[in-house]
Amino acid sequence: MSYSKGIRRNLRSIAAATLGAAMIFAAAACGTTDTGDTSASGGSGSSSSGSGSSSSSTTKGFDTSSIQKDDAIAALLPDSVAGDGTLTVGTDTSYAPAEFLAEDGKTAVGFDVDLSKALAAVFGLKENTVSSTFDSIIPSVGSKYDIGISSFTVTKERMDAVDFVTYFKAGSTWVVRKGNPDKVDTSNLCGVKVAVQTGTTQEEEVNKANEQCKADGKDAIDIQSSKLQTDVTTAVASGKASIFYADSPVAGYAISQTGDTLETLGDDTGVTPEAVAIKKGDSKTAEAVQKAIQKLMDDGTYKKILDTWGVSSGAIDKAEINPSV
Repeated sequence: MSYSKGIRRNLRSIAAATLGAAMIFAAAACGTTDTGDTSASGGSGSSSSGSGSSSSSTTKGFDTSSIQKDDAIAALLPDSVAGDGTLTVGTDTSYAPAEFLAEDGKTAVGFDVDLSKALAAVFGLKENTVSSTFDSIIPSVGSKYDIGISSFTVTKERMDAVDFVTYFKAGSTWVVRKGNPDKVDTSNLCGVKVAVQTGTTQEEEVNKANEQCKADGKDAIDIQSSKLQTDVTTAVASGKASIFYADSPVAGYAISQTGDTLETLGDDTGVTPEAVAIKKGDSKTAEAVQKAIQKLMDDGTYKKILDTWGVSSGAIDKAEINPSV
């Protein structure tokens, strides 16, 4: 989630069905992201149950069908991952444009989902994206999921639990209602209603700020923590909260999907790497994922995926295992 997505995540879907309340509020009333292609053209992406795309899913992603298996890279994967012929990926499908649900309410789409499919293709495996809550993914990597790809910001604390392979970079962005009607000052959030996604780096940062408020004898921050970024966005769009904090690509996408309801406040903060989560100590899978991502970077596929979703500003040119942070 910037779980920093740091932290980081999405409006549950591009469509009205999944944008639901946020779009209603818009009508009533993550650096930024470029413009992604979300036109109707036949859906792609695995469903949360692994059943594949649906004819009712029309959000356009990157077509990974032409990606060929790399035998040398595939041979690096242990049988614990490759043995069943499927790459099972845990992701929180509430974090557009990285990972979210398409118009059918069940098909996972987004640039992280396309990357998952591309990795599976390099490994010669089928891909199965499993929708999960963000804070449940890392504890389940290596058991329920082969890997986790869900806009995980690399932190020392997370590297105590999993190994990481970097693939993206993003900062964090503050978002308020248009015109900042509550006159929020991000340098002083004491007493302010702040919405964040549970388990994200952003939540950690706001919690730290809250401790400082209390130490200074000021009003506590009213922290509204939600499992889904969709609910975080809706809280601000509806006026339940005054401001939210999320990864910059997610924030930019949320703003674009809620019309004139929301806007950024101040500059982006803390650009940090995001990474694939792998079972701690599983060096074979980490090496395979690193080489597969690097291959996709070197042959241009990675850039095409990011361009499809309008997030190429977050591109990196080197995939690293457990980078220093």
